[in-house]
Order: sequence, then C-alpha cells, then structure tokens
Amino acid sequence: MLAESEQAGNTVADAKRVQLIKDVIEEIRPNLRRDGGDCELVEVCGNKVMVKLTGACVFCKLSSATLEGIQARVAEKLGEFVRLVPVMGGIKAGH
Repeated sequence: MLAESEQAGNTVADAKRVQLIKDVIEEIRPNLRRDGGDCELVEVCGNKVMVKLTGACVFCKLSSATLEGIQARVAEKLGEFVRLVPVMGGIKAGH
C-alpha cells in the first residue's frame, strides 16, 4: 500500500502528465481546425492516450498520420513512449 504522501505525489505527477498531453493537443489544434477538424483528449490510462477525432478528421485519409504526429510529439514532451488510441463516441462521464 502506498503512503499518503506517495499517493499525493502520484496524483500531482499524473495531473502534470495529463496537462502536458493537453498542451500538445492545444499546439496542434489550430492546424486541425483550419482544415475543419479537431482532436479531444478522452482519457489517459497508463501509456495509452485515448483521443477522439472530430469534424473533417473523422473521414480524412491522413488521420493516421495526424495521430502519429500527435503521438510522437506527446512522447517527446513526456520523455516516454505513449500510444495514441483513437476512440469513437462521446467522452466518458466524469472526464
């Protein structure tokens, strides 16, 4: 069992990690919106980052390249491997 201070440390580290991921999406968002699309962070679960592509990105032939680019940028910012997973549908309740 983790000590209370370790749990708090993990929560702070997780929050910083999620914020870095959000920051990367925000950096890329203007380019996506310019083409009529967008990307939303759905959930972060370990090294899996679940995102939802919307608008023109949904049917774009280059969406896999877009996801690869976002994944590479997130991995660079975090300094660790992450896997971007596209999801369909709405954002989970509570997120």
